[in-house]
Amino acid sequence: MSEPLNPDQPPTRARPSGAGSGELEASRRTIEPIPPGAVPVMEADHISKGFGATTALVDVSLKAYSGRILALLGDNGAGKSTLIKILSGVFPPDGGTLRFNGQDVVLRNPAEARERGIATVFQDLAVCELLSVTRNIVLGREPQKGFGPFKFLDLKKADAMARSALHQLGVRWERGLDEKGINISGGERQSLAIARAMFFGSSLLILDEPTSALAVRQAGKVLDHILTARDQGQAVILITHNFRHALSVADDITVLAQGRVAGHFRRDETDLDALTDLVARVG
Repeated sequence: MSEPLNPDQPPTRARPSGAGSGELEASRRTIEPIPPGAVPVMEADHISKGFGATTALVDVSLKAYSGRILALLGDNGAGKSTLIKILSGVFPPDGGTLRFNGQDVVLRNPAEARERGIATVFQDLAVCELLSVTRNIVLGREPQKGFGPFKFLDLKKADAMARSALHQLGVRWERGLDEKGINISGGERQSLAIARAMFFGSSLLILDEPTSALAVRQAGKVLDHILTARDQGQAVILITHNFRHALSVADDITVLAQGRVAGHFRRDETDLDALTDLVARVG
């Protein structure tokens, strides 16, 4: 556990540099407590899930709040992917309750989750490689022009929507918007997916290993954009194996082990050594 912080020190929200430098560790940050009576954007209440003889989740509870990043940590097989798919409407839980903005919900499929403002960016499915940057951002919500059955893509409006989405997230896009997804980097793909989700009105952003396999500089830029999403009021659930990245941006941390919650922490209540030790003991 980290040493007590100076009580006279004002709360700060550190941001990692875009270069992904040593600031990512952000070993000392004061995290603002959750206001009394605040209603979580998403709450999982005693969620359980099994697949045949395999138990994936047992009595798992967590809360994600607007303007906060919840990091979900755990070793392989801890149940992170199953939990995220339940929150995204891919799987129904076998037991427990999901609440969205304080109301009990049943998410029958991912489309229902998206309609409620739940946007999930999976690690390998951030963009369609054969579509342009613009088409990736407006995918499923393409502006059209024409009459009756004779409608086609309004490319000028679509490009304007794409530029607005990127600008909202603070992404500096210096190449053409007609660049194909296959030609852009992993970090740029994640940034595009986050921009797309926010532009179309998400209130809960679920990110599955967004910095996995990225170079240090690219990872730093993605973390910058995650912080921007938080600062614009998004509730963010960040799934990651990288404890340093989690500690650099998270406000709250939940650790899963063998399908169960091993611990809930506010960021300034723990540190890298304590998290590493916990996962090693319970994983």
